[in-house]
Amino acid sequence: MSRARVYADVNVHRPRDYWDYESLTVQWGDQEDYEVVRKVGRGKYSEVFEGINVTNNEKCIIKILKPVKKKKIKREIKILQNLCGGPNIVKLLDIVRDQHSKTPSLIFEHVNSTDFKVLYPTLTANEIRYYIYELLKHAMPRKVIIMPGEGLMENQDISVWDLQALDYCHSQGIMHRDVKPHNVMIDHEQQKLRLIDWGLAEFYHPGKEYNVRVASRYFKGPELLVDLQDYDYSLDMWSLGCMFAGMIFRKEPFFYGHDNQDQLVKIARVLGTDELNAYLDKYHLELDPQLEALVGRKRVWPIPNNKKLQFCRSSRTSTNICITFSPSGFPF
Repeated sequence: MSRARVYADVNVHRPRDYWDYESLTVQWGDQEDYEVVRKVGRGKYSEVFEGINVTNNEKCIIKILKPVKKKKIKREIKILQNLCGGPNIVKLLDIVRDQHSKTPSLIFEHVNSTDFKVLYPTLTANEIRYYIYELLKHAMPRKVIIMPGEGLMENQDISVWDLQALDYCHSQGIMHRDVKPHNVMIDHEQQKLRLIDWGLAEFYHPGKEYNVRVASRYFKGPELLVDLQDYDYSLDMWSLGCMFAGMIFRKEPFFYGHDNQDQLVKIARVLGTDELNAYLDKYHLELDPQLEALVGRKRVWPIPNNKKLQFCRSSRTSTNICITFSPSGFPF
């Protein structure tokens, strides 16, 4: 049985009503308090709009949920309520529903974010460090070292908060399960970051088997690609590592597979197969013979951009911590 290295028993020691989302009684707000301004996005389970709270004229985000099982909606609400006030966690302001269709909507704080496809190529090494630190604490040192000439409070240290988004949610017994650039809102002007979209998030219980059909393909951890169901928080660490690598090497996504099988092939071609084989042996897993043949054994590392060489060297340990086949390599 797989077991998280840290925060394994958080939900064991919490009262049942902390994690038993199916028993949640939703307190509905007044939908008339909000007006839709424009559509800003859509996903498999929702459509997202910029809106306004007519009672105070403040901007907000309105996430209108598509028809899904009630327990999934309750899970997202319960998790957002449990994480309320956590560092860099998007704030749930209200829960409303249409009186006629009964369609529920979640009301969130507004973040004036820039599309990551536009923002990431412009980030300096220091800015990349800063935003990764805003997402994560334990995998890296307490200080972000600022290199001269790279901007972002030049020649200063940035003291990160004690608990940042991922470490905080893990410390509360919660896996995000969909960490990717689309779900990290960055207001670059204000140096503000928010981790959003908790629709796939789940409470961690040691030994429990979870659905492997979570996370976006390019950010899926190996455990999902080999159908290991008793995974843990390290799933989020892998996804963060993929984001980090994409930022550093200016390659988005970093692992670009055409399907789940090809995704594992792309990963193995970068990280090699020795660790993958050890991983499979540890959990008594077997690859499909065709997939095993495709994976191969050659270890090929990407060649970094010369402009980023200094940054990549200083960040090599951090990236390796996040992108590894072995869960023992994770700080979580």
